[in-house]
Amino acid sequence: MGGLKLPPQTLHGIHGGRRPLTDPPSKPAFTIQPNYSSSISTGFTTRNVALFSPSIFPCGYFILGGARERRFGARNTQASVQPVTEELVEDKAKENPVSGDAIRRRFLEFYASRSHKVLPSASLVPDDPTVLLTIAGMLQFKPIFLGKAPRQVPRATTAQKCIRTNDVENVGRTTRHHTFFEMLGNFSFGDYFKKEAIKWAWELSTKEFGLPADRLWVSVYEDDDEAFEIWHDEVGVPVERIKRMGEEDNFWTSGATGPCGPCSELYYDFHPERGYKNTDLGDDSRFIEFYNLVFMQYNKMDDGSFEPLKQKNIDTGLGLERLARILQKVPNNYETDLIYPIIEKAAELANISYALADDRTKMNLKIIGDHLRAVVYLISDGVLPSNIGRGYVVRRLIRRAVRTGRLLGVKGGGEDGAFLPAIAEKVIELSPHIDPDVKARGHSILDELQREELRFVQTLERGERLLDQMLAEALLNAQKSETLPCLSGKDVFLLYDTFGFPVEITTEVAEERGVKIDMDGFEVEMENQRRQSQAAHNVVKLAVENGGDLAENVHDTEFLGYDTLSARAVVESLLLNGKPVIQVSEGSEVEVLLNKTPFYAESGGQIGDHGFLYVTQDQSKQTAVVEIKDVQKSLGSVFVHKGTIREGVLEVGREVEAAVDAKLRQRAKVHHTATHLLQSALKKVIGQETSQAGSLVAFDRLRFDFNFHRPLHDSELEEIENLINGWIGDGTLLQTKVMSLTDAKEAGAIAMFGEKYGEQVRVVEVPGVSMELCGGTHVSNTSEIRAFKIISEQGIASGIRRIEAVAGEAFIEYINARDSQMKLLCSTLKVKAEEVTTRVDNLLEELRTVRNEVSALRAKAAVYKASMIASKAFSVGTSKTIRVLVESMDDFDADALKSAAEYLMDTLQDPAAIILGSCPDEGKVSLVAAFTPGVVDIGIQAGKFIGPIAKLCGGGGGGRPNFAQAGGRKPENLTNALEKARTDLILILTEKAN
Repeated sequence: MGGLKLPPQTLHGIHGGRRPLTDPPSKPAFTIQPNYSSSISTGFTTRNVALFSPSIFPCGYFILGGARERRFGARNTQASVQPVTEELVEDKAKENPVSGDAIRRRFLEFYASRSHKVLPSASLVPDDPTVLLTIAGMLQFKPIFLGKAPRQVPRATTAQKCIRTNDVENVGRTTRHHTFFEMLGNFSFGDYFKKEAIKWAWELSTKEFGLPADRLWVSVYEDDDEAFEIWHDEVGVPVERIKRMGEEDNFWTSGATGPCGPCSELYYDFHPERGYKNTDLGDDSRFIEFYNLVFMQYNKMDDGSFEPLKQKNIDTGLGLERLARILQKVPNNYETDLIYPIIEKAAELANISYALADDRTKMNLKIIGDHLRAVVYLISDGVLPSNIGRGYVVRRLIRRAVRTGRLLGVKGGGEDGAFLPAIAEKVIELSPHIDPDVKARGHSILDELQREELRFVQTLERGERLLDQMLAEALLNAQKSETLPCLSGKDVFLLYDTFGFPVEITTEVAEERGVKIDMDGFEVEMENQRRQSQAAHNVVKLAVENGGDLAENVHDTEFLGYDTLSARAVVESLLLNGKPVIQVSEGSEVEVLLNKTPFYAESGGQIGDHGFLYVTQDQSKQTAVVEIKDVQKSLGSVFVHKGTIREGVLEVGREVEAAVDAKLRQRAKVHHTATHLLQSALKKVIGQETSQAGSLVAFDRLRFDFNFHRPLHDSELEEIENLINGWIGDGTLLQTKVMSLTDAKEAGAIAMFGEKYGEQVRVVEVPGVSMELCGGTHVSNTSEIRAFKIISEQGIASGIRRIEAVAGEAFIEYINARDSQMKLLCSTLKVKAEEVTTRVDNLLEELRTVRNEVSALRAKAAVYKASMIASKAFSVGTSKTIRVLVESMDDFDADALKSAAEYLMDTLQDPAAIILGSCPDEGKVSLVAAFTPGVVDIGIQAGKFIGPIAKLCGGGGGGRPNFAQAGGRKPENLTNALEKARTDLILILTEKAN
């Protein structure tokens, strides 16, 4: 019921809960023990059956939703039920009939035998822009259910991968919550309806899977007499085991209006001995909902009334992990063969016995097992760790798994200590019947997990120490003040911003110590950061004296800039240094509020317009001129024009002629449309999963931030440029429409994740190329862009890349500037343009040769200097005589010092200790410490000795026990530092040598 503004009740039982949860008090007496030592994915027996065969059913989800290309390659979207052969029959005979893989296969075959088309699972990255991740089996069919796309088949059945993180805190704590799960479903698109859906659900449950009929309970919508009668009169369920439930629990809607209908759910009763009196289907110690049937039979109108749908549909969902728990007779979903082998691997790496572990340890092992399933399938579908959108979901789950594993003492087998790849290998081993592409992408998945784990561990260790200190202080302060311990919002933000701690992890750790989190304070810090990250000119000073009155008196500004670049307007308010005034004179910096304006105010990444405000007298004589250099939005939709009075006096109430700089506006339009083309090109070249993380549309360039895990190759950048310039050359007319947000998203418009939109939105479309929600200004035809050029691509944060580019007039300026530089190079080097590279390479080689010669000469000079000062060495010690030399080497550089020290070690012979210092440049100090083996053997190390000496010169350094180098920024302290080195060496060596 993915992404259709579902009420929580719609899917309350099948993953995602609405009730307090507890485990069943005891494990059923009869338990099937899976053979977890088996080498393949079922966890029970060896199977070679491929459920989906691309050669049988040519229909895939691309017919319904569009083929997707992702980082790890295009998905095979064809699927079918394997034809029955002798080999298949033999494999089925060997297969455990209640293994997870067998349940999945039996479900699909059950509905395939009833004329349902078996379709493959859609990606976890949905085509639907209204949903972050695939959260339900029906999501790929949403356009059909909403009447936006024709049906390709009348009936379908799927085993859909799903991700939900809204209840992540319940993972491991309850018997049934997961982030990753499989939803088995059967669907009817205007074909069969309620009677068939109910009868088949009962037949599947009781005959195919053999569930005892007297343990099954049913819920129906309170007014759905038809469903009640089918369950009771035709199926034969006793009245006392059919519960009528309200709209909150058993009525599904797709939004404020549109398709909707009642639901009916099947529950399994673990304790029928408790009888029928005062039964609550929400009692998780007794019941588990495992099958949900949605009957789409109404269309909800604007006035709230319902009319029957012409095409009635069926949408069902059966939780695979839940049914496996029931059939395998284990106390929770985690101990089924779908998840337990992963948990067992984590326990093995932690040297823990799951069977003997306490409840908390079991919970932590369940968290690891669940989260590793989720991240493996997400990464396989192209979702890489980052700090935004889907990538943040992956990063958050990985970091929870890493921290949980560290609490348990889980250790990897490699030198780096990473353990997630070892556990992920088990997930991949179990994957062939869930998603065959996972195994093919296994190497890339493991590499990504290793990178992310090691990256997090680097900051985790520092952050853990700091968090521990913060919690100790919070507990101490609470004890002194006799208040409840609380971690401040500033501390939580520091951990988040500096050490990469997700707020969820900080909260979990704090709760374990009995400390609350000041989330309001954290949100304040986050908002402050967002404000500070904007440029200084973004700050509009309306919080001033009488600011409250001003806010009440100022109305929203009417924006005319889509249709005109000049307009007559009235000055409603003036601000001077943040304070409201009546008039402003020549030379003053001023903020002007107009009743209407053609000026675009900065938003959506596009900077504000520049231009002029003219005050005229008698429609001819100009009495005042205001140059506008920036326009910002404040108080909702109030446009604040920031500028300078160039001539005359401006007064409140005056009528002005507001004129936008047309050339600069055109530059902004070109760059904004080019930004849309850039996003489309990126999705085509590096994968649909990439998404915008920020942007800047300026007059001289555009900047686009996006989530991706690595630098783009030159060939990829070239392909992106070629695509965009091709679209520019096509001369496509842009289409701009204003529509409801729901309609825009259903049409496929891209919305930036995390951005807030009103009920009505503006959609900018380059037909066949791009469709985005955007309030910015754009060209009318792509040919106006003229040309596009990427000028840089770089990483700006973990998982975030940035492209800067130029287009239109800025492109020409860029090319002309580069052409001028090339001409200057050609003139200087006296070569043709095509010979510049060769000439530069030759010059660099000559430079390297000269530098090597100079270095060799410096080394010889240093050695000569060393030979002159060798006689200054003195002896320390009685039982063991050690030669010591501490001297200044004038202005020799670090390499020369090294050569001198090596010469002196050979000359003075073992044992010897040598300290040399120099001032190679202004404000620079070089130091070297060289100790022969005889000195190191008595317990003195060069790396540890030279550090404190370097600090006296305003620097630091270190190295090996026998040789170390250091530097500093205070040459004036070198003499004292060397004297300190001499004194310390004599004391230490005298003590050690004697």
